[in-house]
Amino acid sequence: MKRITVFCGSSFGTEEIYKEQATLLGQTLAKQNIELVYGGANVGLMGAVADGILNAGGKAIGVLPNFLRSKEIAHLGLTELILVESMHERKTKMNDLCDGVIALPGGFGTLEELFEMLTWAQLGLHKKPIAILNINGFYDSLIELTKVMVEKGLLKDVNQQMLLVSDNIDDLLHQMKNYDPPTLGKWIDGKKL
Repeated sequence: MKRITVFCGSSFGTEEIYKEQATLLGQTLAKQNIELVYGGANVGLMGAVADGILNAGGKAIGVLPNFLRSKEIAHLGLTELILVESMHERKTKMNDLCDGVIALPGGFGTLEELFEMLTWAQLGLHKKPIAILNINGFYDSLIELTKVMVEKGLLKDVNQQMLLVSDNIDDLLHQMKNYDPPTLGKWIDGKKL
């Protein structure tokens, strides 16, 4: 993997470990010569992961919609900052630039980005690994919800298993590097992919 997109909060959250792990993720990516693609801001966990990789000598590419420049405050020390017009264009560009995705703690925006990437994978639009760094159990309830979706017949088990999860950065990256995407597709226009 050459580049990983990281989705995460533009706030730090209530637990110091979120910032610590975001910084450590950036440092680990730099040590493994993996470039960061992320939302382009210098605040919250977004800024922490970017600073982590940059301070360790790695590369960070930010993708930021013009209308968020003042709200999320563009990171001025990035290797590259790409300005786009919309949130959809941002996600498309981030997908185009990366070989995999990691979600750190975040809010609605992080979940929306994570689930769009999962949906695209489920539909066969990409075969990239999608992962959650489950820091201090932050995503436990969400992971349980995906299991309920399977139990209730609304999500195939093979699609639920596309979501890689660990609370350990090295383990998560190992899972991503060894990811084998499912061959079972989702129904589209009456045909399976």
